[in-house]
Amino acid sequence: MIWWYKGRRLTAVVLPGLLAFTLLAAVAHGESVALPGLLTSGGNLLFLMHLTPLIVTGILAHSLAQRLPEAEDLSVRPIQRYDVALALCTVAVAVSAAGIIGALAGSPTAYEAARNTLFLTGLMLLAGAVHPQAATVAPVAWVFVAAFVGYRDFHRPWPWAVTLHPAGYVPTFLFCLAVFLCGLVALRHTRRRPTS
Repeated sequence: MIWWYKGRRLTAVVLPGLLAFTLLAAVAHGESVALPGLLTSGGNLLFLMHLTPLIVTGILAHSLAQRLPEAEDLSVRPIQRYDVALALCTVAVAVSAAGIIGALAGSPTAYEAARNTLFLTGLMLLAGAVHPQAATVAPVAWVFVAAFVGYRDFHRPWPWAVTLHPAGYVPTFLFCLAVFLCGLVALRHTRRRPTS
């Protein structure tokens, strides 16, 4: 397990990434920028908290892509279970941190970041099961497509743009949780390929 820990770069990548996520969530909640709407005449709001889950998906995608093929291919250790545990623990820490910040600061966007971390991580894991390089691209593409074309009009997102929905909307939370759980199942049953 020591070589898995070192190979996945938990100390060098995952822990600093989670710290960066927490610090950014603590200082960026409520901050937004107006983007032009491609489908609407008005602008669209992109909260910086909509971008913070990309830190988690990025570090997790990078960590899971780090393979030691000689050790992993011949090992009888449950590598895929370790990877699932890594994804679950990483997301649990990020969601807890965002939830605590939301409670202390009274920030609905921090709660949105917690929920969106579930969805975008699940999306990343599902995309990575299809193609390794898609793991990093899929969450980033989703966030920016939603930001530019995810609103019917100002402050009214389309149903598919789940990362833009208000924090307290339970069906969206349940959908995001389901996507994350599907991502964990995909990770458990996907054989990791070496990156080139």
